[in-house]
Amino acid sequence: MGAPVVRAATNGLMTAADVHIDGYPTVEAVRWISKRIEQQTNGRLRIRVYHSGQLGRENDTVDLTRAGALDITRVNFAPLTNPFPLTQVFALPYVFDSVAHMRRAVDGEAGATVRKGFEARGLVGLAIYDAGSRNFYNVRRPVVEPADLHGLKIRVPPSDIFIELVRRLGANPTPLPYGEVYSAMQTHLIEGAENNWRTFHTSRQFEVARYWSQSAHSYSPEALLMSKKTFDALTPADRELLLVTAAESVVYMRELWDRMENDSREHVIKAGVKVNDVNREAFHKAAKPVVDHCIEKSGLHEIYDKIRAVA
Repeated sequence: MGAPVVRAATNGLMTAADVHIDGYPTVEAVRWISKRIEQQTNGRLRIRVYHSGQLGRENDTVDLTRAGALDITRVNFAPLTNPFPLTQVFALPYVFDSVAHMRRAVDGEAGATVRKGFEARGLVGLAIYDAGSRNFYNVRRPVVEPADLHGLKIRVPPSDIFIELVRRLGANPTPLPYGEVYSAMQTHLIEGAENNWRTFHTSRQFEVARYWSQSAHSYSPEALLMSKKTFDALTPADRELLLVTAAESVVYMRELWDRMENDSREHVIKAGVKVNDVNREAFHKAAKPVVDHCIEKSGLHEIYDKIRAVA
């Protein structure tokens, strides 16, 4: 793994990592931040973005950022749920009713609480981005009822919540790094996965998984995280500039996301992927024990209530 890292405290160049491809909404949002802060500081501060997993998997980049070896990383909440318990509620099945509901929660008290919580682990929560709804897709058959998942090996992120959810739905959860999903389905090491339209498209997984089932079982968002070591090395004025600009980038990211998600949906359907709705009531019922257990075990009732209050 390369480590072309330069501290912000030395010459103003910060390094950001993302596993998504060039042009993905989160990649472009960080570039937007870089352009804005570069303009505001006459080139003194800027961000170099390494996309497509060039600096490692999501868990790797989180560890590097905590250690101060990397300045910024973008990571989905799903793999954060084990090391950062405050994120668990945001990844739970059916905690959000829609994208609009998720955005209200992220922009409100619940989102602020979670962003603040990262500081205890050496990170600064700069922003929370969208990731759309997560849905099941596989190489075998349409999934309408949970029973249709029985026996299928489904890739999940390294998250106890997602592992338990897929197990409750009757499938065999198989944790795998994001970058290995395409080849794993191609060789039938696994038979399916779950993710959003944009990722399904840009990762080319639609070429091997021809059945998409609109379960919308999670709206697990994305966290843009900064090393607290880098953040603390900035001047107070630069810290404020970065926080404000990151918050402003959310609007830009959402505009890109909405457009690109629609483009991805149209692309994969035109490519012959078969799309179907699911029995949402049956999926809700099967997933409810996962929600109840997590809320009770984690003691995150307050955040959960704040999320549901803006439904």
